[in-house]
Amino acid sequence: MRIHVGFLLVVCILVSLTQVGCVPGDGKHTEEKPAGFFWGIWHGWIAPISLIWSIFDRSIRVYEKVNTGWWYDFGYYMAVISGFGGLSLARRSGKSKSD
Repeated sequence: MRIHVGFLLVVCILVSLTQVGCVPGDGKHTEEKPAGFFWGIWHGWIAPISLIWSIFDRSIRVYEKVNTGWWYDFGYYMAVISGFGGLSLARRSGKSKSD
């Protein structure tokens, strides 16, 4: 089954726009409603996208400053470690044991 290239491009653009809709530093979080554990997980998952976007827009950050503290940090680092650590583990498992 062939996937049309145009369809694939549209899907990629829509997914990218959905992901960057909730980046750290966008002004959504206030002192009354700080970012919590689940926002930490989300911001950890999209950290590479946030990093690239922050080069072009100084208001965007990789890490939300207005957060709940330890729980936000825990979710953020859990997502970062599982995302990047999971990639390296997947690469290692593909190699044969004799290498």
